[in-house]
Amino acid sequence: MQGCESASEGGGSSDALVVPSWAVADAVQADPVARKLPLSTNHRRWNDWLWQMKNRIRTMAQLTEWFPVLRERLDLELVAGKYPMAITPYYASLIKTPDPSDPIFRMCVPDLAELNNPPFLRDDPLEEEQDMPVWGLVHRYPDRALLLVTTGCSLYCRHCTRKRVAGTREVSISPSRLAKAAAYLAAHPEITDVIVSGGDPFTLPTGTIENVLATIRAVPSVQIIRIGTRTPVVLPMRITDELTEMLRKYHPLWVNTHFNHPDELTTEAAEACARLADAGIPLGNQSVLLRGINDTPRTIEDLCRGLIRMRVRPYYLFQCDLVRGIEHFRTPISRGLEIMEYLRGRVSGLAIPTFVVDAPHGGGKIPVLPNYVVSMSPTATVLRNFEGMLVSYPEPCRGSQEDRSELREDETPGVWELVSGRASAIHPARARRYQRRFRQECSTLVEIGEPL
Repeated sequence: MQGCESASEGGGSSDALVVPSWAVADAVQADPVARKLPLSTNHRRWNDWLWQMKNRIRTMAQLTEWFPVLRERLDLELVAGKYPMAITPYYASLIKTPDPSDPIFRMCVPDLAELNNPPFLRDDPLEEEQDMPVWGLVHRYPDRALLLVTTGCSLYCRHCTRKRVAGTREVSISPSRLAKAAAYLAAHPEITDVIVSGGDPFTLPTGTIENVLATIRAVPSVQIIRIGTRTPVVLPMRITDELTEMLRKYHPLWVNTHFNHPDELTTEAAEACARLADAGIPLGNQSVLLRGINDTPRTIEDLCRGLIRMRVRPYYLFQCDLVRGIEHFRTPISRGLEIMEYLRGRVSGLAIPTFVVDAPHGGGKIPVLPNYVVSMSPTATVLRNFEGMLVSYPEPCRGSQEDRSELREDETPGVWELVSGRASAIHPARARRYQRRFRQECSTLVEIGEPL
């Protein structure tokens, strides 16, 4: 974070940020065997999360060893110089086609479009740094706070809302700064919910994560701890038995992860989520709506269905933030509404996320929903369902009521008839469930021998 010096573990001032041990390895120190075996999942240390961290693709030279077709893309190095790149070997292995048509490729490989920014974009549009009473602690909502414990991630998403710091320095919060954050929490007992984020907290050593959790849990007024991490998606081998056993000690604890596309729902990711769920940790997912990646109704439907199978509750679907470097990912808000309209009635409510816009200027998360209220009066509210059916929902009776005489048989009801109580519903003619009912009625008549 801004204004903080970095120091290696065991050195520097007590107020300095700490460099994780895996981050000390420079790209040239990465395992040479990995560079000789790109895309090979047979490496003897493939399932070692520390090996994955040390062998992330950080340079264009490494990227072209994995994907030789990119050797002529000199523009990518220009982008990576401004917005650093890091891709775990595991996540790179999910790329099927090394070009922007592949959703995994598009989410992790630099794109020249990142340098094209309209003037309304900002480095920190959510004004997090202005809501930091203590460095690293964002206090925006009355009852909760966000604690940023590291600037490092296992993979730097090209759509990251914190591109201003992501990858520039991979450091974690110092004991001194953690103590100051805990003191602020203790002095503000209205904060009952703390979200631990970064960077990605699960890229830190297990002992460091435990120190953060123990410090927060020691504040009596903190009831809930949540952790935001993308490691189940991009580094599933990080979810070790050692980690989950440690996390068990700090319930009530929640984990929100960040799956964006069905291609990320691998066997390894499912196993990582299962280990967390089996440790009694409820899992939520926060997706970002990304142009050319997941901005179709069917893609989000497949993602949500897959998440539920993995015991991960779709929590938020975010509109892209107004961050410099991600304009090419942004979609119109109407696209998100279209997707939400599509999901309602097609998947269980359990599998439907809340579509939100994280408002600029620190306005917070604003839910955006299709309009299901058509009209209102003192006597009835007209509601619309996912099929387009309009229903009149009577309001509680309060003394004398307006005329609710029934329609004549030759009258066709409209919205006024519904809102006035003269009709109860307007049915779409071709709704699938009515077609099912008709087929069922026909089948019943055949069974009892009645003429159709």
